[in-house]
Amino acid sequence: MNVLFLSELFYPHGGGAEYATFLYAELLSQAGFNITVVTNKFDGEPEVSRHGKLTIYRLPLLGKSGSVKYAILKRFEVLFSSFMRKMMKWADVIYVPRFWFSAIPLAKALGKPIITHLHDYIPICPLAILYDETKAKTCDCRSIICSPRCIYAYEKTHDRNFQETLTSVVLNSGVGRYLPKFVELSDAIICVSKSQKSIVVEKEPSLHKKLHIIYNPLPRLALSEMKGDDFGYFGGPDVLKGFRVLYQALSHLNRTGSRLMRIHSTKFQAHSEQVARTLSRLGFLLYNKLDKSELDKVYENIRAVVVPSVWHEPWPYVVVEALVQGRFVIASRVGGIPEQVEGCKGVMLFEAGDYNKLADSMEFVAGLDREKIADYGFQNRETFLRRFDNESSIKGFISVCEHLI
Repeated sequence: MNVLFLSELFYPHGGGAEYATFLYAELLSQAGFNITVVTNKFDGEPEVSRHGKLTIYRLPLLGKSGSVKYAILKRFEVLFSSFMRKMMKWADVIYVPRFWFSAIPLAKALGKPIITHLHDYIPICPLAILYDETKAKTCDCRSIICSPRCIYAYEKTHDRNFQETLTSVVLNSGVGRYLPKFVELSDAIICVSKSQKSIVVEKEPSLHKKLHIIYNPLPRLALSEMKGDDFGYFGGPDVLKGFRVLYQALSHLNRTGSRLMRIHSTKFQAHSEQVARTLSRLGFLLYNKLDKSELDKVYENIRAVVVPSVWHEPWPYVVVEALVQGRFVIASRVGGIPEQVEGCKGVMLFEAGDYNKLADSMEFVAGLDREKIADYGFQNRETFLRRFDNESSIKGFISVCEHLI
């Protein structure tokens, strides 16, 4: 079977969605499928690379645009090129794992079945997060059109400048309302958790019959030796990832005279000396993006991973990686997280935004001896890997493809 992946970003670029796309491409090619990926070309990357049955074409798709989603939607000269037409005719199935929704009508015109993979809430929220920054809670709007005020608040919390913010308001409140129409043309839509499917169906019941739940493939990670007693947080200064909640929890512990807890925190770029000193006093050890070997060293120093997300993350890989590497997990009870940690004894969940409960949980975990924590982590790994595996994910994907063909 020939499967064409249209993904504007491809691992190591992007985040969890792109990582899942990479794992699918690799696993399906190893299973005998002919996989072709069309993605963006970054400096220093080859235009074409082949690994067995996996071929990757890299084209200059995005340019200098700050908005990946809308940059790729408008690349009609690429979409209607002879190369893309050739690729689509070659494919038995066309797979859109992210934002290249403008390819869906063309694929349908050529009679090709389309699978769209949802890693967020794009069919029911142009911002894809279903979270209202103005109210600091999950969006309860019944409309699929985001208010300009909500979009503005979202962009400002992500430090966008005036031009970027204005562009986002115009595009997300205008063009964004049509994105669900593209998604509805898909023959099958993959959700990554029961929670995500439930939320999508509630907001857009018409999609119910097309939705399939397939859990994302697992990374190849071994049980990591625990040499330290610190904590890990891997979401950067992102409000949605719960940085504000973690900051409040550590401030609370600092005021009550609790012991200083060291928090190894990634995805932090350069800050002013004043900000760095403030975070350091609370226990933050800041890193930018780490490569695998650097991250492995950080993991050796931590006993627990903190995931204080405030939005309904469908399937956060940070939880998967923590469980597979044998770490205790302290996380918000939102999105797909309860599904991921079900049955795991080395887990403490709290209501999203409840920094007092987060502080109490961290203090409790800090008080356990390392042998006990390591035992909890080992049980987490065993429980999680009994419930999820790559074979099931690939079988689910193949089943959808075969059904469509």
